Amino acid sequence: MTSTRAPLTQAQRAKAAQQARAAEARAARTAAAAPPVAQPRRRPAAAPAAPRARAPRPAVAVVPVKRIFAAAQTDYFLLLGVTLFLVIFGLVMVLSSSTIESFSDDEGFFGRFARQGLFAVVGIPLMLIASRMPTTFWKKWAWHFLVFGGFLQLLVFVPGIGFGYGGNNNWIRVGESFSAQPSEFVKVALIVWIASVLAVRQDELDDWRRVAFPILPIAGTALVLVMVGKDLGTASVMVMIVLGCLYFAGVRLKHLFVALAGVAVLALFFSTIGSSRSSRVSIWLNGCVDLSVAECWQPLHATWALAAGGIFGKGLGNSVAKWNWLPEASSDYIFAIIGEELGLIGALVVLALFVVLTIAFVRVLRGARDPFARIVTAGVMVWTIGQAFVNIAVVLGVLPVLGVPLPLISAGGSALIATLLGIGVVLSFARSGAARPEAVVEQTPAERSRMLAAQRVRSRA
Repeated sequence: MTSTRAPLTQAQRAKAAQQARAAEARAARTAAAAPPVAQPRRRPAAAPAAPRARAPRPAVAVVPVKRIFAAAQTDYFLLLGVTLFLVIFGLVMVLSSSTIESFSDDEGFFGRFARQGLFAVVGIPLMLIASRMPTTFWKKWAWHFLVFGGFLQLLVFVPGIGFGYGGNNNWIRVGESFSAQPSEFVKVALIVWIASVLAVRQDELDDWRRVAFPILPIAGTALVLVMVGKDLGTASVMVMIVLGCLYFAGVRLKHLFVALAGVAVLALFFSTIGSSRSSRVSIWLNGCVDLSVAECWQPLHATWALAAGGIFGKGLGNSVAKWNWLPEASSDYIFAIIGEELGLIGALVVLALFVVLTIAFVRVLRGARDPFARIVTAGVMVWTIGQAFVNIAVVLGVLPVLGVPLPLISAGGSALIATLLGIGVVLSFARSGAARPEAVVEQTPAERSRMLAAQRVRSRA
């Protein structure tokens, strides 16, 4: 069943239109009465701010504390470690070898050991202080050190201050208890000064005139002052130092051979002008045929002490030669006591320590970028290792008696402090970077190819 909707009449259509107009009017009034919706506004782009002027900083002193405590190089610790070990070993051997001589001289059993320990307490901090100094410090004060060392050496000839010991007049005494050997400090000053001269003349080393002056007059004067005091052993070591500095500086070998020939002639001359020196040379060449000769006593007892030690030695403190049989048992002939108490093994250990010390010097020497650092390191190495070789050779009878101590081990304050000071200078190079090799940058294959191509283009042009 389908329902049909009746069409609207005219009155109904009029009423619907009126209602629609009324609804539109109400909507318009509502919209007009409502508050306007706020639209988001864009902020204008801000202008770039002007840079703020910084207030001037007050002048302050910058203390490089970080650099002071910076880690040192391996070469530094190697050289420092073997040096300290040799000093400690030397103190033990001085204690063992000097008790009888010290008691005989009314110093008590431990008098010489206590004095040597005091020298070590002074020398080790001095070495560490020297190791903190920059290279420029040693260059600047080289001349001052040389003048000061020469002044001390001249005091040897002043009556009341200079005195002789062991046949050498190369000692000074101030007061009742303080004595020193100025020639030991002249060695350090001479090394630093020669290095400062040769470092600025690297391009003139082929000219012997530029090498000889002023090195020959200054070094010759220092040698003459030592020779006047009749200290042939110290003079021999100083000659080695000068020749070593010249060699490692790069002086031509033919000039060095001429200098070496002149030194040999002078050594032959000075060895024959004194009765004691000529007797020592004669005994060295011909042997001790007469045991009553005074110059035979020391070499013979040193040989007997070494032979008595055997392979393993008699034990620390059990030496017989130190009971006033061997003169200078704690200084010039301490190596004989080492061989007697510690045997062949102990003597070889000492030799091995000096080999390690040589390796430490060579490592610093090879890494040196500054010629000054290289020459100073070479001079200290020749001095320390060369003097050790001379001392051991004298004890073994390979060389005549020269009277030089074993570095860092023998009793003697001036020698110990001066040697530690010289090693401190080398440590300053190892620490500051003057002896630090430059870093090697590895190249990639592409970089090497480009470099070779550029070289070929330049060669064609």
